[in-house]
Amino acid sequence: MAMAGVAVTIILVAFDSTIVGTTLPRVAQELGGMSLYAWVGSGYLLASAITIPIFGRLGDLYGRKPFILASVAILAIGSVLCGLSQTMQHLIAARTLQGLGGGMMIATAFAAPADLFPDPLRRVRWQALLSTAFAMASGVGPVLGGSVTEAFGWRAAFAVTPITAVFGLFLLFRYFPNIRPPRNAGTRVDWVGGILLILAVGAPMLTIEVGFAQPSHPVAALGLAALAVVSLICLVLHARRHPQPMFPMRVLAPIESRLLNGIAVMVGAVMFILIYYAPLLLQTELGVSPSRAGALMIPLVAGIPVGSLINGQMYPRMTQPQRLLTLGAAMLGLGCLAIITFDKQTSSAVIAGVFLLCGAGLGFLLPNLTLFMQMICERRDVGMASALVQMTRAFGSALGVALAGVVIARSSVLIGMQTAMICNAVLCALMVLLATRVRMRNT
Repeated sequence: MAMAGVAVTIILVAFDSTIVGTTLPRVAQELGGMSLYAWVGSGYLLASAITIPIFGRLGDLYGRKPFILASVAILAIGSVLCGLSQTMQHLIAARTLQGLGGGMMIATAFAAPADLFPDPLRRVRWQALLSTAFAMASGVGPVLGGSVTEAFGWRAAFAVTPITAVFGLFLLFRYFPNIRPPRNAGTRVDWVGGILLILAVGAPMLTIEVGFAQPSHPVAALGLAALAVVSLICLVLHARRHPQPMFPMRVLAPIESRLLNGIAVMVGAVMFILIYYAPLLLQTELGVSPSRAGALMIPLVAGIPVGSLINGQMYPRMTQPQRLLTLGAAMLGLGCLAIITFDKQTSSAVIAGVFLLCGAGLGFLLPNLTLFMQMICERRDVGMASALVQMTRAFGSALGVALAGVVIARSSVLIGMQTAMICNAVLCALMVLLATRVRMRNT
């Protein structure tokens, strides 16, 4: 029942991502803010990225239950505010608030299986279940969002998250254990390190947004870039001196940790470019309705549990499970290349097959990144290690959405998506290269 509550929180995150993807084209048209289209996604992802490591660490120190409960409440409140938005600026602010709750939720939900199931061979099956819950909700989300938008308007689509949150709050409050790890007397939270971490993560993403926006602000972008570099240097120096830093550098000590987080950045970019801009491509270039666009997106997210379940069966039988990362990246890259060929004559079956291939590739990548990070870190750092790989994935997501949005805004949806898919294929090739250098063994 505790894992059921965690699964509901994963469903909330999935609804947040996929329902907005199919309703956003209609929202942008009604509110007259197509130039701000990318900011709706980037604001959410930026807020998530800067909060994930903070609450991953706080979960290690104080336990995860208070934070996962608070995250559900924030997501629900943010969704209500999204439905009440009168301008794109209001919607961006509400989505950013949701991003704070989403980051808190991701940091705690993905670390929860490590608390409840210390054995990785058992845990991989539960993580496959969470991936399945995410994918099923993501499959329902586009259809639900498109259908509700067509029937009742886009504002009604934002009512789905608060309704789902009620069930999540009940299950988590009633069944999720309040595991409080032992802490040394007198230990204080490293808030200075937390602020430096927020700056080191947030400033680079703001640099991209400000530097490539229309109109661009190069001076402000250079200032943010300088702030990012200074913050990162100060964070490293501070973490080495502090007895219990917000970001313990030992998490990045193994080379496998650095490789996995590099892969996570690229996975996040590829995945969210598909989630945010594939519905836009289908609606504006292929001329399909929001509900049909949502239906065509189902194979993308339905492929994730297919890949995850196959991964869960293959993982215990493989002495070098990192090869599953290579397989997933190759499948994802082939799917992205196939998307370039989409036009109005492309059949629904072909579109569905390509999206299914992409989703299955993600199913091999997403659970293994978290599991491998939990396996190589120390037990006291499992929350931070889990949060780190989710943070880098969110960082890549925000970066990918922002850059793809810039290309689309300065050219067209078709040219922008074709360029983005070529870049996605290159990133997948780099994932394959990095995955071959990861050394993991089942014991």
